[in-house]
Amino acid sequence: MARGGGFRRVVASSISLGLCLGAATAASAGAWGQPKGKAQVIVKYEDMRADRAFDADGSRVRLPVERKDRALGVFAEYGMTDRLTLQFKGDWQDGQDAFVDYQGRGPLEIGVTWQAWRGEKGAISLYGGYASAGDGRNADYAAPGVGQHDFEIRGSAGRSFGSDNPTGRLQRLVGRTFVELQIARRFRDGLSDETRADFTYGRHLGQDWMILNQIYGGQTDHGGAKWLNAETSVVRRLGPWSLQAGWRRPIAGREVPQSQGPMLAMWRRF
Repeated sequence: MARGGGFRRVVASSISLGLCLGAATAASAGAWGQPKGKAQVIVKYEDMRADRAFDADGSRVRLPVERKDRALGVFAEYGMTDRLTLQFKGDWQDGQDAFVDYQGRGPLEIGVTWQAWRGEKGAISLYGGYASAGDGRNADYAAPGVGQHDFEIRGSAGRSFGSDNPTGRLQRLVGRTFVELQIARRFRDGLSDETRADFTYGRHLGQDWMILNQIYGGQTDHGGAKWLNAETSVVRRLGPWSLQAGWRRPIAGREVPQSQGPMLAMWRRF
């Protein structure tokens, strides 16, 4: 497997962990699953702060006190076969707002991604998973501890552009690019069901650096909360390890805090 392909798989998993910690819900290995017998683990820390929120009309309003949400999470996946990838994730959360101080486990989720199709440059996969709610925030728009059991189905499609082994000096400097689109439906017990759409644009800079630009969007049923967040990060590869640092910021929403802040992640491939 070319190094670019492995990097894309880790990025797809990083997307899902970011969703787990930032929005406390979705899970997916992305379009590129793990090969048989291969595994990876991602540990990620986020520190999100908000002094404003989007109200029911989508307008920006000031919060009475600053809201803080910190989370340390782990995401692991293992290739059971070349077409089936087993996944697990969970996190520990700590935060406060005008009404509550909380600390506790977030949702625990387990699922399987099926590689429906894979070509030289593209891939399509389907995911199904189950999550058990924790004492922390099980949804970014809900109070800690609200929610019970969740089921999710998710489709992912990815496409890379350029050579995985660039030969020209200019091509090595410019790098290779890839895009990925994920669409999910989450069925929730204790909270409204959700529809999500997540987009990633990545650019490799040589063999060991990459820039990621990601958009996370979603909406609950019955005219409830909705959100659109952007995250930009830089990834440095160090052999089987990778380090990621980035910043998440709100773009638009309804009945959600305008949380923003840094994220740091460490990936390990086995």
